Amino acid sequence: MAGVMTRRLDVDSLRALVAIEKHGGVTRAAEVLGLSQSAVSHKIRRLETSLDCEILSRKPNAPIFTTAGQDLLVYARRILGIHDEAILSLSKSTLQGKIALGMTEDTTCTDLSRILGRFRRLHPEVTVRTQVRMSLTLQALLAEGALDAAIIQVFQHEVRPTDLLLFRETLHWVKSPELTLPKGGAIPFLSFDDNCFYRRWGIDLGQDEGTVFETVFECSSAAGITAAVTSGLGVALLSQRHLRADMEIIDKDFPKPPDLAYVVRRARKPRNTALETLVREIEAEVSRYGRLQIAV
Repeated sequence: MAGVMTRRLDVDSLRALVAIEKHGGVTRAAEVLGLSQSAVSHKIRRLETSLDCEILSRKPNAPIFTTAGQDLLVYARRILGIHDEAILSLSKSTLQGKIALGMTEDTTCTDLSRILGRFRRLHPEVTVRTQVRMSLTLQALLAEGALDAAIIQVFQHEVRPTDLLLFRETLHWVKSPELTLPKGGAIPFLSFDDNCFYRRWGIDLGQDEGTVFETVFECSSAAGITAAVTSGLGVALLSQRHLRADMEIIDKDFPKPPDLAYVVRRARKPRNTALETLVREIEAEVSRYGRLQIAV
C-alpha cells in the first residue's frame, strides 16, 4: 500500500492525455499543445510508468486507449477541472459587474456551460444574464447593444479579427437514402426557422443556380431536423456533428456549403471588465485544449 501511495500523477501529463482523446491522436494533440510528438509520448509513458499499466494501445487498428486509459481519462478530467479551478480561485479578485450574454442552443450543454459555472463560483459579485437564441437573432441583439457578447455560429469567411474562435466544422447537404430527388422539380427543403443562416444561404444559392427549394418542414432544433431527414421528408443542411449513419451526404448534387465556425463575438460597447475576464477564461481554455467541445 505504501508503494501505491507514493505514486504521483503529473498534471501536464494528464492534460496531454485529455488532449489526445479530444483531438484523436498524439500527433494532433502535440500540435495543439505546442509540443513535439516525442514530448507528448514521453508524458504518456511517465503516466504508464507511474501506474504500471498501458494507457495507449500500440496494436494496429485498435482503439487509441486501453481499458485502463479510458478509466484514467475520467479521473483526468475531474483532476484537471479541480486543479484549474483552484488556481483561478486563489487568484480571484473582487470582480463586480453585469454581463448580458447570448448563446445558441447547442452551446448551452458543452464546455462553455462548465466555464460559465466556474466563473459564477469564482466571481459571485458578477451577474450573468444569458439569452439562448439562433445565431442571426443574437447578431441582431449585439448590433442593438442588447448583449455584451454572444457565442454564435457563423460561416468561416465571416469570422472577424476581433472574434475568439472556439471550434470549426463542416456543413453538408444530406437526405435519407430512401428519398429520391425530383428531376427538374422543386427540392423539398427541411429548414430551421426564418433566422437560420443555413436556410438563407441555401435559398439564395438556389435562386442563383436555378434550383427551386420548397420549404416543407421548419423546426428550431437540430433534433427535429435530424428526425425529418431520416424520415425521408426532404434535404437539409446539417453540420458534421449531426450526421448519422442512416443519412446520405449529397454534396455532389449541390454546390459545397461554406465551412462553419463557433466564435465569441463582443458588441461594440464601452469596455466591460467582467466580460473581458470571462472572455480571457474562455480563451485560456481554448489555448489549453486547442478547442472547446460543442454538444451533438
